[in-house]
Amino acid sequence: MLRKNVIAFTMMLAISAAGMAFASEIYKWTDEQGNVHYGDRPTGDASEERLDISSRPTDASRVQAQVQASYDARAAAEEAAASEPAGPSPEELQAQALERQEKCATYKARLQKFVTSRRLYKQDENGERVYLDEAEIQAARERVENQVAEYCSS
Repeated sequence: MLRKNVIAFTMMLAISAAGMAFASEIYKWTDEQGNVHYGDRPTGDASEERLDISSRPTDASRVQAQVQASYDARAAAEEAAASEPAGPSPEELQAQALERQEKCATYKARLQKFVTSRRLYKQDENGERVYLDEAEIQAARERVENQVAEYCSS
């Protein structure tokens, strides 16, 4: 019976100690080569210093609350992502296709104008014609060709 009491008392001490902060002694010293060492026993070295280190056991309920909060946030994000539509609606897809066809036709007509016109011009801020030189025509033609390739390819 006495033995059971001793075991129970020891267990109660261990459980009560688990909630307290623990302090231990750590020693730090530097050897002749300049290397820093740490240990739990004093060495008697002249450069030795005692470091007070205290630690506390992990609060299991706080950790569990953090894990639960992380889980809840992830579940909410997944639920929000699942409730969003997967992509554009058929009406939006049809409107995008129509807009693409219109741009294709516009850029093809502009490219045809660049190919068939003898002289190309743009209007300045006064509304007057400013004729393009060969380099400007070539650059404009390349831009329109790129736009035709972008909007007219399937």
